[in-house]
Amino acid sequence: MAEILVLYYSRHGRTAAMAQLVARGIEEVAGMQARLRTVPEVSTVCEAVADNIPTEGAPYVSIDDLKACAGLALGSPTRFGHMAAALKFFLEQTSPLWLSGSLIGKPATVFTSTSSLHGGQESTLLSMMLPLLHHGMVICGLPYSETDLLHTRTGGSPYGASHHDGADNNQAISAEEHRLCLAQGRRLAELARKLEGQP
Repeated sequence: MAEILVLYYSRHGRTAAMAQLVARGIEEVAGMQARLRTVPEVSTVCEAVADNIPTEGAPYVSIDDLKACAGLALGSPTRFGHMAAALKFFLEQTSPLWLSGSLIGKPATVFTSTSSLHGGQESTLLSMMLPLLHHGMVICGLPYSETDLLHTRTGGSPYGASHHDGADNNQAISAEEHRLCLAQGRRLAELARKLEGQP
């Protein structure tokens, strides 16, 4: 089984829920398995050391998780049109993988959640692609053959799945967002199979 890393940071639980849907989509593809991982929070005032194992949710990611993956799905809440600092902090530690070229040619996709419908979902997705492009990864979006992109009144974009969580961070994932997350996982897994030379 080829493993695809689903790496996310989630503050209110919606990005985590999206990650689980993307993982389900990955595992709908024969021979593919999802590995869910997260990152610890970053302190704004001092160096903070998190426990090795989080109290809930997915385990923390390691550089080896990223090095060994057949593909990557990267998820973050939107922070002023960018990915969350905790995820960016982890990615900034991946220089050894860049130097060795470990991620070159592997497929990657991105997804996000935001409290505002026009709060920078697409710019967040685009900013998340930048370090992946520097690593030589193959970016996988969502084509308009996923017809939910044409009809959604919540989240969703050709750059990747997105979710509109509302000002109180309590909106459920819509039916369209749900289907787009599954589709994005399947698409990533199918691309990973092709890039590995599997039928």
